[in-house]
Amino acid sequence: MHYPLKPARTFEHSGNEFDTRALTGPEEPVSRPVLLAVDGDEEALRGISRELHKRYGDDYRVVCDRSPESALERLRGFEAAGDKVALVLADQWLPGMSGTDFLTRAGEIYSTAKRVLLVAWGDRTAPGAILQAMSLGRVDYYVNKPWGEHDERFHKVISEFLYDWAKDRLPKFEEIRVVGEQWSPRSHELRDLLGRNGILHTFHPADSREGRELLARTGHDPAQLPVVILFDGQVLVDPSNSDIADACGANPDLAKYEFDLVVVGAGPAGLAAGVYAASEGLDTLIVEDEAVGGQAGTSSLIRNYLGFPSGVGGAELARRAAEQAWLFGGTFLFMRRVTGLRRSGDEIVVGLSCGNNVTAKSVIIATGASYRRLGVPNLEALSGSGVFYGAAVSESRAMKDQEVYVVGAGNSAGQAAMHLSKYASRVSVVVRGDSLEASMSHYLIQEIETADNIEVLLNTRVVDGGGRGRLENLVLEYSSSGLTETVPAAGLFVLIGAEPHTGWLPQEITRDEDGYVVTGRDLAQYGQTRRGWRVERLPLEMETSMAGVFAVGDVRHGSVKRVASAVGAGSIAVQSVHEYLSLAQRQGSSVSKEDDDIGEEVRDVHGLTPAAR
Repeated sequence: MHYPLKPARTFEHSGNEFDTRALTGPEEPVSRPVLLAVDGDEEALRGISRELHKRYGDDYRVVCDRSPESALERLRGFEAAGDKVALVLADQWLPGMSGTDFLTRAGEIYSTAKRVLLVAWGDRTAPGAILQAMSLGRVDYYVNKPWGEHDERFHKVISEFLYDWAKDRLPKFEEIRVVGEQWSPRSHELRDLLGRNGILHTFHPADSREGRELLARTGHDPAQLPVVILFDGQVLVDPSNSDIADACGANPDLAKYEFDLVVVGAGPAGLAAGVYAASEGLDTLIVEDEAVGGQAGTSSLIRNYLGFPSGVGGAELARRAAEQAWLFGGTFLFMRRVTGLRRSGDEIVVGLSCGNNVTAKSVIIATGASYRRLGVPNLEALSGSGVFYGAAVSESRAMKDQEVYVVGAGNSAGQAAMHLSKYASRVSVVVRGDSLEASMSHYLIQEIETADNIEVLLNTRVVDGGGRGRLENLVLEYSSSGLTETVPAAGLFVLIGAEPHTGWLPQEITRDEDGYVVTGRDLAQYGQTRRGWRVERLPLEMETSMAGVFAVGDVRHGSVKRVASAVGAGSIAVQSVHEYLSLAQRQGSSVSKEDDDIGEEVRDVHGLTPAAR
């Protein structure tokens, strides 16, 4: 599409053609990441240059240019020199080229650089270009040009994008260093686990210079992998997830074992329940066996979540929610599984994987669901070694300049494909059906269609694959012809369907034919009243067939598989918890006391952490 362009202008400066070096400043060391701004208007560019230099000049190399063609040449030069480019800003009305076209071409040179459209105050022609560019994924966002000095609205947008770019690309404090085999399943699991939990870490292959040095320094050899080195000097050899959580001090020494509410799972629904419950005065424990965020935590960019117009990473959203719950007084227990629930009088006994129990007046089940397995033996054998279920964010860098495949037709698959396209040479989306429209948001379909290195393979299945120690090839079957084809592949990211995490639940909690927990009014169609419902009332909203136990998010029968829906359900469930506790208080014992008294069932709770043991 062609945009109406403002006529190009030639500026004079000290009697000569305007010298962009006056804006860029003297030659600077190229080791600092680059901020590039392009605007054909001399006065506007001076203001942009001033604000960028003043605020970011100590940490970034600020480069400004009036010509889009010249700026593209600069970018090619930076790429050839191995320089990092963090942010590219461009006015929409550049001489000879629209800003969106320039940013699209800039993205082809630096796919990981943030791209922001500069818009002049009062420019009524800009909204149409912004909406189209955003919907097609050609820019990350827009910002109004600084109107003067100390324009904090301008800097808010710039600083947020610099944070988003820098958090995984610049040197950082290392809470944990991991040395392991690059393609081992356990190394993948650790990278994914630490990344999703927001733990600052670096991974060093055992055969790299850094890996060998770390092993030598700690007195270990490559036969003892993975080795985890904490910032305080602790060295863990092939640790379990719970060992790492305890060594990091992530789990508190619980001073008590009785709670108003135990939330099982810290995905969006569980985190929302934790935030609202803790903020409303309920003594709340949130138990998570893997990483905060659940499936949503693996999403590289969620663009349709309320309040984040430029999008938000799933892991970032989850970390913010977890911190919010903690600040309201919620208690977190990481890398521990809930192994069972049972009633004892008015209390609910919550069994933990460490062998201990806590009691709760109420429980919210928010264990979510996991991606379905492909069930192909040769590919299952390579899980974590090129075959990944989710995990596009944690493994994307390892896919640089490789051919990768994404299996799935939902939003998670679309987000994974877009994120991988920044690193991989080619991304193929494998879809069993004949379209994406029924299961993927329109904005993602548009972005995929306009991406040069993404191909959608409809009516296609992955039926086999293999490799020596890691994934090297896949076998695709085309249902329209019945033919198969073997293709090279460095990575396979599977994001299909979902299976609820409900196998640990007792029989008293009703599930549907697919294993999802049935709640509220839906219990009637599953014969709930014949399953031992022991209170003289109907189930509350989100309440399961065990009184006082609620279910929210993807684990619940009939739930809408969207982050916003999960968050809303978490808040609604807390309202039902309040109602349940109020009823129980008014009516005294609201459940049968046929079960044994809790007695010694809840014991040695101080054994939850090594420090307490």
